[in-house]
Amino acid sequence: MDLLRFTTAGSVDDGKSTLIGRLLYDCKSIFEDQLEAVEESSRRRGDENINLALLTDGLKAEREQGITIDVAYRYFATPKRKFIIADTPGHIQYTRNMVTGASTANLAIILVDARKGVIEQTKRHSFIANLLRIQHVILAINKMDLVDYSEETYNRIIADYEDFASRLDNIIDITPIPISALNGDNVVDKSDKMPWFQGPSMLYHLENVYVGGEENHVDARFPVQWVIRPQSDEWHDFRGFAGRVAGGVFKPGDDIVAMPSGFRSKIKEIHTADGSVDEAFAPQSVTITLHDEIDISRGDMIVKANNPPNVEQDIEAMICWFSNKPMGHRAKLILRHTTREMQAVVREVKYHVDINTLHKIEGIDGFAMNDIGRITLRTASPVIFDSYRRNRNTGSFILVDPGTNETVAAGMII
Repeated sequence: MDLLRFTTAGSVDDGKSTLIGRLLYDCKSIFEDQLEAVEESSRRRGDENINLALLTDGLKAEREQGITIDVAYRYFATPKRKFIIADTPGHIQYTRNMVTGASTANLAIILVDARKGVIEQTKRHSFIANLLRIQHVILAINKMDLVDYSEETYNRIIADYEDFASRLDNIIDITPIPISALNGDNVVDKSDKMPWFQGPSMLYHLENVYVGGEENHVDARFPVQWVIRPQSDEWHDFRGFAGRVAGGVFKPGDDIVAMPSGFRSKIKEIHTADGSVDEAFAPQSVTITLHDEIDISRGDMIVKANNPPNVEQDIEAMICWFSNKPMGHRAKLILRHTTREMQAVVREVKYHVDINTLHKIEGIDGFAMNDIGRITLRTASPVIFDSYRRNRNTGSFILVDPGTNETVAAGMII
């Protein structure tokens, strides 16, 4: 079975945690003791029904306030597919948490309260999904039971959202589904209360949406994580380079170049935990051996000789600032990109993005927590990269404070 990673996003009280709880509950993915604990907790809180949001809202502060604060990951499977869910917060002050949870997602579920329609937070979350190159969106119009399952309300919200989404450049697949997370309408099973809706239930779409084409199988990229050199009689001469394929396809006999040294060789064999294979492609973890004994270590990248990546010390990127300590002018940071680490300095802040209006705000020197904007970085050694638009693995990085080792920003190379 393949794996689908998806994230939920939406305004406060749109029902994100309740939706995930309903998915887990109706898919029979909850243990009896978990359900009993949620029922008991719901009774103590005085809730009329079982509060399924408590399945994902585990922090004490989340349960007290009825909001999501941190990213919660949940895992479940159906006979067709495995799923990893990232339940992310809706508050603007937790933008960094949403960026973290959505960074590895193939699909985003953006919830809209049917009573409120498309609001600023809906646009903000759609912009972040677009920034992170999430190509598939389910527009979940929730709480349809509170608007008498009105088709007119549903159609108005779709028109408003599509008008906004037309200004985004990445989201290619928008699937609107009217639901009631509280009652389970159109979540796992089709609802008989909305006969006018002819589309799929949410679970059916999650099971069948095609995301296999999102990996870059054109540009061959293999960041080296470790050099395997067993000191044993059986593997006396073995020297392999272990890592995870970040793009493209590698086969024995391929001409390769080790970056940044530029040394050339040919692939001898490709090994996995189950033995040798005829090819390796993203996102497989493999060990590659070469015909020539060339100098390669952690942080280097093996690429196809006919299709090299960019190698630059000046890079432009969009970043989301995570730290509550603001970024000052010409800040000195550590940049971690694939398996490589180097010092970097912020040369210029191009602009911030007002993520409610999508307007660019220029003339700003630094970043405060949850700010998103475009910067220019100068690195101490060359960065071997593709644009984030082309490859999410080789086009992303994190910035680390060298004094505290705190991750202060996530970046996407332009």
